[in-house]
Amino acid sequence: MLVILSGVAGAGKDTIKKELIKRMENVESLPSFTSRPMREGDIEGQTYNFVSREEFENMIEKQEFYEYDIHHNQYYGTSRKLLNDKIKSGKIIVKDIDVNGTEHLKELLKQDTKVVTVFLRVPKEELRKRLEERVDKPSPAEIVLRLNRFDYEESKISSYDYVLKNDDLEKTVQIIRTIIENEQEMENKN
Repeated sequence: MLVILSGVAGAGKDTIKKELIKRMENVESLPSFTSRPMREGDIEGQTYNFVSREEFENMIEKQEFYEYDIHHNQYYGTSRKLLNDKIKSGKIIVKDIDVNGTEHLKELLKQDTKVVTVFLRVPKEELRKRLEERVDKPSPAEIVLRLNRFDYEESKISSYDYVLKNDDLEKTVQIIRTIIENEQEMENKN
């Protein structure tokens, strides 16, 4: 099963993903490939798979991605090989990805893999505050870029299986954990 977490930058996707992995035995992350530079706290192969823009474009040419997109002026993509390997392992994969990538993955994988989508909502002013307080301190221009994408991302909510307001980390993690357990139970019955 693939569980996709989406929401605007700063919605808490990565934090929730880490908590689910800590608390659930059969859950793993699937880091995207990206051309963005590493930030403080990033771990190669864990946060993202970091490659140069040129390497990313070569991977596109070789059709190594299920989906990719340019987001905040950087490439992000989901590796076919890594995703297929994790699916074969029988693990529950939790992936944070933008709304465009979610649509592509759902469409591409719907015949072979159970895909559960969760959109994390955060009020715009709360989002601004979170972005300004991040450890990796985005520039004012980056904050504006991310806030400008807010309405677009919110417009895609209807395509998600679950929409949660992420204003309480513990509550949100518990709800998503319950969603995963229920979806897994339904999948096992089929």
